[in-house]
Amino acid sequence: MQITITNPEWLLASLFALAAMLALLLLVAQPLLRYVIAKVFNDAVSKLLTEKYTQNVAELLPSLKRFSVLNAIELSLRAENGTTVGRPLGSPKHYLGFENLMFTPCQMKQVSLFADAPVDVSVIIGRTAKKPLKLEMPLMIGAMAYGLALSEQAKVALAKASRTLGTALCSGEGPILPEEGQAAGKYILQISRWCWGLRTDEQIASADMLEVQMGQGADTGSAWLEAAELAGRPANLAGLKPGEPAQSLPAPPGIERAEDWPDFMQRLRERANGIPIALKLMASDSLEADIAIAIELGFDAIILDGAQGGSHASPIIKQDDFGIPTLHALIRAKRYLADSPISLIIAGGLFTPGQCLKALALGADAIYLATVPLFALAHKQAEKVTPWEPLTTLVFYDSPTHTQLDIDLAATGVVNTFKSMILEMQEALRAMGKSSLSQLSPDDLVALDTDTAGVTGVKYVCNPIKVPPKKAFSRYEKLRVKKIRIRSV
Repeated sequence: MQITITNPEWLLASLFALAAMLALLLLVAQPLLRYVIAKVFNDAVSKLLTEKYTQNVAELLPSLKRFSVLNAIELSLRAENGTTVGRPLGSPKHYLGFENLMFTPCQMKQVSLFADAPVDVSVIIGRTAKKPLKLEMPLMIGAMAYGLALSEQAKVALAKASRTLGTALCSGEGPILPEEGQAAGKYILQISRWCWGLRTDEQIASADMLEVQMGQGADTGSAWLEAAELAGRPANLAGLKPGEPAQSLPAPPGIERAEDWPDFMQRLRERANGIPIALKLMASDSLEADIAIAIELGFDAIILDGAQGGSHASPIIKQDDFGIPTLHALIRAKRYLADSPISLIIAGGLFTPGQCLKALALGADAIYLATVPLFALAHKQAEKVTPWEPLTTLVFYDSPTHTQLDIDLAATGVVNTFKSMILEMQEALRAMGKSSLSQLSPDDLVALDTDTAGVTGVKYVCNPIKVPPKKAFSRYEKLRVKKIRIRSV
């Protein structure tokens, strides 16, 4: 469409008048705005400093010095509903972790590797099984349940990423999404504590490892799920009737007392047909006793989820006041297993390549990551929900916006995140002169504080290594001294 301007002089005059009005408005508005701001600020400060404390908005400040803003929010949530508060993504508490452990590079005693030197980071899980799980990297995508936590789009994206990366993906405890198993690379099927938890023979036949779930870092024990929380396709796949609620069990179906475990494991091993069977536990102070029973039952791998582990939503008391930290669990489990062929997988509070590599140096065979890939899923898609909704509404099943997640873009975000972490881990191994992950050990670490040194058994940084003084000059030093003497003569 073509627009013809018949009176350009009038248009220019109108634009000039409009510009003049805007300039005048700015000149008037600026001092008026400054006056209003100053008035409001001075009035607020006056009330803060003169009003009676019990009527002062600052009344909350002393309380917030005693507890946090998070405590205040969670107190309000309790007052609102009078029900258990399910907090997402795990506890905010901080524990002794991997931060005060540092790697020792090669410099004078040994030469580090070139930047293009290959570094083998492949791992084998369940070496005692007839069909061990072989992975191209030690980082795996952890258990996040369909329906109970993640949407169909998020689960399929994670599955696609696992295939590209050559790593494993865990189904989680929810109903099994067929598209997930079809898209995944190596698939770990969780035998969970729900009525659908034993899985079908067809589902087990498509798995590369089974994982018997007894607990996780942020949750353990039985729980109740209203029908509305699992409505739709997940409820159909779970075999629930319309409107039927679900309740998780203390143990997988068929385990009502400790004496039931041997028969349960025998039947499960027959169904597994040679693939590894792992046991997943909330890391606790009874871990040696739990591992002893697991060894007796013939589990091929132990998965320990430390107190820093996350969850879609679990009771605050189970997140904050149950379990033991990941570092403590790793050290105790490794010492108890000693040279056992049983694989040890660690999870909970591991977010960086440095943390993961330190856990591997201390004896873990592989690392489960969940929060890392969860946030990677939403990369380049945050604008679809923020700032009005949290980022995770793009991936959680109970969110109305989960259908907006672009599956291929989400999968790419996860692939790039894991690749970046592995590249950094390989670079660190080269700096230590190692061409394989298997060459890594606790001797490659030093502790910066006595607490970390005491827990891990790693050398404390203030205890120097005793290096005897050289008793004779090197050949080069002797030659240099000889030349100096000749010149002086």
